[in-house]
Amino acid sequence: MADKYHDTVAKSRVTTNDQQVADDVAKILADELEQNRTPEVLKQLFNCIDLTTLNATDSPASVARFTERVNEFESQHGDLPNVAAICVYPNFAQVVRTVLDVSSVKIACVAGGFPSSQTFPEVKVAETALAVEGGADEIDIVLNLGNFLDGDWEEVCDEIQELKHSCRHAHLKVILETGALKTAENIRAASILSMYSGADFIKTSTGKGYPGASLHAAYVMCHCIKEYYEATGNMVGFKPAGGVSTTDEALAYYTIVKHVLGDKWLDNRYFRIGASRLANNLLGNILGSEEIFF
Repeated sequence: MADKYHDTVAKSRVTTNDQQVADDVAKILADELEQNRTPEVLKQLFNCIDLTTLNATDSPASVARFTERVNEFESQHGDLPNVAAICVYPNFAQVVRTVLDVSSVKIACVAGGFPSSQTFPEVKVAETALAVEGGADEIDIVLNLGNFLDGDWEEVCDEIQELKHSCRHAHLKVILETGALKTAENIRAASILSMYSGADFIKTSTGKGYPGASLHAAYVMCHCIKEYYEATGNMVGFKPAGGVSTTDEALAYYTIVKHVLGDKWLDNRYFRIGASRLANNLLGNILGSEEIFF
């Protein structure tokens, strides 16, 4: 079906050949990954972490304790960069805002019916607005996969635009759920639609219910970001999330971003890693000893 949404995606020159994507990723990692394994890069990666707690057992008390660890990290390891953000459910935004003492650390909230995006549009808008009112600097929403896969891309884009408006000053991250989209063709289309609808970041996965981040998805998404930047001059960030827990995995994503997008994307304004386990692993590699800080 021809419309401006499908026409815009059709103009993209980003590859949708899954085998070519796999071959390119393998070559990039073989050629470049080890040269990025430096203490400076590990610290940079740590500074790009969205430290995340998204559990059914979260409570105001547990989220307050979680936030206090970030405050304590600043006191105990003031010579190291802190994490980029604390990511929580929207009902805990006010808790983090009250407890967090570190001005450099942002408050991120999932919203919009996370992780399925299956609720009334009015509920998504209200939840997003309430999270921002509670203190969120960043909002992570999930693209409406049902509408996307049905080809109703106008509805997908209208919803993102409406939620972007609800964010007011806060940045909007759109989660593509690449494990459900599966193909490079779908990932390319979802990336392009999200960016043209106002996404400040595009993010791979929720880590809930579907396969998480993949390097193949990262490669396609980063090329879409590059193409969008060349067309519009707007820099959109990239965030792998869901299952990124080891230093080697984080280095692989760093290497893809550096190869495709270049150094100016390699700080936490434009590169994040969604993780709950990665922080301790990275910290251990930085300090040279096993760490269970967070």
